[in-house]
Amino acid sequence: MTPKHRNSEIRMIPVDRIDILNPRDRNKRVFDEIVGNIKAIGLKKPITVTPRMGDDDQERYLLVCGEGRLNAFRNLGEATIPALVISVSDEDAFIMSLAENIARRQCRPLEILAGIKQLRDKGYNPKEIATKTGLTQVYVTGILTLLQQGEERLLVAVEKGRVPLNAALTIVGAGDDDKAVQAALQEAYECGKLRGRQLMEVRKIIERRQTLGRSMARATRRKPVDVSTSSLVRTYQREVERQKIIVKKAEFAQQRLLFVVSALRQFFADDNFINLLRAEGLDTLPEYLANRVWSGGSSA
Repeated sequence: MTPKHRNSEIRMIPVDRIDILNPRDRNKRVFDEIVGNIKAIGLKKPITVTPRMGDDDQERYLLVCGEGRLNAFRNLGEATIPALVISVSDEDAFIMSLAENIARRQCRPLEILAGIKQLRDKGYNPKEIATKTGLTQVYVTGILTLLQQGEERLLVAVEKGRVPLNAALTIVGAGDDDKAVQAALQEAYECGKLRGRQLMEVRKIIERRQTLGRSMARATRRKPVDVSTSSLVRTYQREVERQKIIVKKAEFAQQRLLFVVSALRQFFADDNFINLLRAEGLDTLPEYLANRVWSGGSSA
């Protein structure tokens, strides 16, 4: 506890007098575990609140830390809950709540990132946000750039560690031009920003980003018109390029096969070579080759 909270005290607070300052969704399985633990062994750590005067001139409290524990008490039908009561401003309470959620890293990636955005919207610069959350200033600056561009897919990949932040920023800097994005990927690979599995992961994200958009919103929120114009053209062009590559590979394979057939015909015209093969037990061929090598078969 910092010095400015030395006058804090632990009290039993009515749960219906507590307002949640920074509510967030919680995984049901995790919440059920919290409820089960509290029911079995009780509350191990009190929640943290700060007092406020309500509209009815009765004392109320803003929740600073412990939303999961508070909701678990409400779920269990408890009327009161142990709480550490501290005196802080609304803004300090909000920052403490937000910083705890970010530092804990148990919330979903977009919630952590939204928390950084909330701090930015309250007027804090990247250095101040980094100081309050324990994150690096470089990371905060990069995340704010991705947030400003609406790059939710890249944001989640960065937060989960699947894509390096500097690589994500390189991709965003390339804009929406497919060739520029591919050039950015090439540059990131050559500079060592992307390697192996990360490169494959980034390619998948870029494909989803091109077809489904930058947002993580579900398909029901996508605009069909976005997929019916430039996206379809790009998809068609990629498919044409893929087919061309397949044709080139097929032609190359056919040329090699013709060379092998021609060489085998010359070898099999030599009796000494035939005797050598028989001596080594190699005087048979796969039917596919035999039909082309022997005089009765096709040469193509």
